[in-house]
Amino acid sequence: MKPLHVAVLMGGWANERPVSLMSGNGVADALEQRGHKVTRIDMDRDVAARIAEAKPDIVFNALHGVPGEDGSVQGMLDLMGVPYTHSGLATSVIAIDKELTKQALVPKGVPMPGGRIVKSAELFEGDPLPRPYVLKPVNEGSSVGVAIVTDDSNYGNPIGRDVAGPWQDFTELLAEPFIRGLELTSAVIDGPDGPRALAVTELKVKSGFYDFENKYTEGKTEHVCPAQIPANIEKLCLEYAVKAHRVLGCKGTSRTDFRWDDTQGEDGLFVLETNTQPGMTPLSLVPEQARYCGMDYGDLVEAIIAAALPERMKANDGAG
Repeated sequence: MKPLHVAVLMGGWANERPVSLMSGNGVADALEQRGHKVTRIDMDRDVAARIAEAKPDIVFNALHGVPGEDGSVQGMLDLMGVPYTHSGLATSVIAIDKELTKQALVPKGVPMPGGRIVKSAELFEGDPLPRPYVLKPVNEGSSVGVAIVTDDSNYGNPIGRDVAGPWQDFTELLAEPFIRGLELTSAVIDGPDGPRALAVTELKVKSGFYDFENKYTEGKTEHVCPAQIPANIEKLCLEYAVKAHRVLGCKGTSRTDFRWDDTQGEDGLFVLETNTQPGMTPLSLVPEQARYCGMDYGDLVEAIIAAALPERMKANDGAG
């Protein structure tokens, strides 16, 4: 890839700001090491003016959460006519909303847990589903605000109004049945021949579940890559990850997360969500799976950029 001027957009004001800063700085360092000109932009309310002033060839979107992952930034960049990495506006709107994701994927044969949207105030009157069940925000990433409600949890029965939990921060939550078993994930990368799934990783949490703290605190979660699972389950994970990527219209890269109840065979495998802006930190899963497949971090960053370059630029420089 010939040298480009890349604006790396990171930070912002979402819950995942610290993770985004780690991702963005890692991407920027890799691009600089490969001879690209980099402008680092910590997103604030003047972000459009700062991008216009920088006049980059392309924006690398290293934001996580709202507004960088929900279509807001994508719409702004579309209006500005600036190319950017990762998924576009419509895909971002759908994929960050777990209920919309189900409506898109389940009819296409991708299994996802049942459940329903509940008003948080309803929880103080009674359980929306039989315990154990999971409560999560409809449109947050990185397991922000997830609670697992069990018979012996300290939330009370019914859940107490003053007890700490996502019901204190969100007026609506998605309630889903809790699926026992293994936490699995598979990354997808776009290439010249279309999207391909890299590998399946099992996430073994040392205590609790795979929440925000366990994701981003070194030593709290063991990543087993490749996952030690039956070949048919591995194949299904890879197939579902690519299908989710295609159906949702993801670009560049995505990561699909699963739960697998290993007592139920193939019928126990469920997609939880597809992340359109996966982390690029030292603990992140996409770079880890890319390394397993022989792609170093710099190669990965350039592959994501190549997938987003306009055709006129690809014709000029041969990228992608």
